[in-house]
Amino acid sequence: MKTKQFFMLAGICICCVLSTDLKATTFYVAPNGDDNNSGSKDQPFATVQRAQNAVEPGDTVYIRGGVYLIPAGQIAANEEFRRANYACVTYLTKSGTPQKRICYFAYPGEKPKFDLSQVKPKGKRVSAFWIDADWLHLKGIEVVGVQVTITGQNTQSECFSNNGSHNIYELLEMHDAMGIGFFSRGGGNNLILNCDAWRNYDPVCDTAGGANGGNVDGFGSHYSNPEDGPNIFRGCRAWYNSDDGFDCINNGAATIIENCWAFYNGYSCEGPDDAFHLRGDGNGLKSGGYGRGPKLSNLPVPVPRNIVRFCLAVGNKSKGFDANYHADGILWYNNTAYRNNHNFHMETAGKISPEDTILTFVPGRNHVLINNLSYKGRTTNLTRIDVPTCIMINNNFDTDGVFTDANFVNLDEAELTTSRKPDGSLPDINFMKTVNAGAFGLYAKP
Repeated sequence: MKTKQFFMLAGICICCVLSTDLKATTFYVAPNGDDNNSGSKDQPFATVQRAQNAVEPGDTVYIRGGVYLIPAGQIAANEEFRRANYACVTYLTKSGTPQKRICYFAYPGEKPKFDLSQVKPKGKRVSAFWIDADWLHLKGIEVVGVQVTITGQNTQSECFSNNGSHNIYELLEMHDAMGIGFFSRGGGNNLILNCDAWRNYDPVCDTAGGANGGNVDGFGSHYSNPEDGPNIFRGCRAWYNSDDGFDCINNGAATIIENCWAFYNGYSCEGPDDAFHLRGDGNGLKSGGYGRGPKLSNLPVPVPRNIVRFCLAVGNKSKGFDANYHADGILWYNNTAYRNNHNFHMETAGKISPEDTILTFVPGRNHVLINNLSYKGRTTNLTRIDVPTCIMINNNFDTDGVFTDANFVNLDEAELTTSRKPDGSLPDINFMKTVNAGAFGLYAKP
């Protein structure tokens, strides 16, 4: 609301327009709603898209519990990104401000579930929630059934697609879909907090070796610019995703992954016998990289040093913690790896000779590894590292001691899927905790 006040200054009447903030508004969306309604609690909208059209900075949209079975034609917009065409079912483009976020929250005590199994646009990728806005907060939303209809190797669909900055994504559940759970292709200073992505599998994408399932990661952080600032993944879990748990290739700004768990990626769990089926790459935390043989001229300046700390990688098909040929070292603190093919794979991309303009894969250089624990890697506990160029302090692979199962409180992997605590944080578990009060790994003092 704007009001006018008049003041006399030197005999001249001055008109000042004063702005007074309106009270924030709350809108509601419900499975039995109607987009012609007012959006009140008693007359809710039917779609989040309709609510976005109504909100202003500082407003909150409460999404009531129940199943939102999205009809095939409910596509808010079409987007093209890097020559890929997306059908965006919910298209959030209205930003909040630093003082007034726009919030899209599950109604307290309820779970809204968006089922996209009927949305199959020909020749397009699907994005259940496309976010091209800043200063938003999404919380408590479940997405299932995202489809892939494109054939070949470039089939990627997504549950949540971030293109903005300063957003918070909290308590999202993304599962039983053909698309990536959460994918950030731009922007920075985003927080992805206490989210779970599991059992996402693309049966269409034909990856190297003829195995389906490529491109479908639990979480991806990609294509940011150096000035964007870090994206932070905190308290998230990724399991049974057919490609990787976390993938941070091609970032211009640092990615921070902390207190996150990645397990059983590269497999799918099918049938009552819980049989494993090989799928895509299958890395737990793929923590960097710029593709194969990157040109020096294509790298960001400076190359960001990603941070992975207090994380857990268990039983992934390929690597637990993977530097993925990053063009500089990564900072690894207090991480625990168990029963991955390679627990810690540190290979980086570097110049063989000073005149090189294209980087070559070399044993990992410039890493910092402190308090990490590696146990029972199926092939290796630590591989492809140039130890003299790295800082390595108090890792169990620095010591001469030999670990046995008796060194741990328990090795019960079932604890990994224990329900979250009431505040949404990860459950307290004893899995891989050492009996000597945490000399290494996740439970060690930094």
